[in-house]
Amino acid sequence: MLMVHGAAGSADSFQGVTAHLAAHYTAVIYDRRGFSRSQLDGPQDDDHQLATDAEDVRRLLEHVSDEPATVFGASSGGIVGLAVLTDHPAVVRTLVPFEPPAVRPLPDGQQWVDFFFEVYDLYRQSGMEPALKKFREHAFAASDRQFMARARDPKNGESMLANATYWFEHELRQYPAVDLDLDTLTAHAERIVSVAGRASRGYPCYEVTVALGKQLGRDVIELPGGHVGYVTHPAAFARELVQALARPGHGKA
Repeated sequence: MLMVHGAAGSADSFQGVTAHLAAHYTAVIYDRRGFSRSQLDGPQDDDHQLATDAEDVRRLLEHVSDEPATVFGASSGGIVGLAVLTDHPAVVRTLVPFEPPAVRPLPDGQQWVDFFFEVYDLYRQSGMEPALKKFREHAFAASDRQFMARARDPKNGESMLANATYWFEHELRQYPAVDLDLDTLTAHAERIVSVAGRASRGYPCYEVTVALGKQLGRDVIELPGGHVGYVTHPAAFARELVQALARPGHGKA
């Protein structure tokens, strides 16, 4: 199982849950291009960043295994996972997009796209902390907001600050506004296991998961916690994720 992180910006966000998944999977974690230890050398091509992220996953999977893998993508990592299944289906056995914030399928999708641009503008005008506060308070459940406020505080260190800055500049506006290739994803829908956090009900990333599931004909499976349930409830999250993947039609753990 390859686990693709989101705005947390580090493979370390999966350390807790992978400890519990190890009895069932060989878990592979990595820092996405531009985050933490995967530092960039040279300018970033925002117009092709998602395709590059997907290509990175393909290369990594082909490096570590000759067989297709289960790909778990959290938040914007889920958008990366959807791009991998679209562009490189041969490397994916099962895709598990966990609350991907690709908001365009929502009835108010354009309003959410506009919201992410407003958060970016606030970041440029007033700094990171007020922008992060607005982002948390409008888009996530209370339990997620509390965790994010602690984990994403830019005072926590240079690495956290660099990750947050990179996310603001290259991902916050771009990834939520992506137009998913629903025709291709529908063709591979039997490989998709749609999951969301129970505590996220009513919030945009949960609703995206529901809307995308309806378009692809896939039921949504709820897992413990909210948008960061794999961090806040690692043992229960891993247990129920393994159970979800063991269901008929979802592959065998």
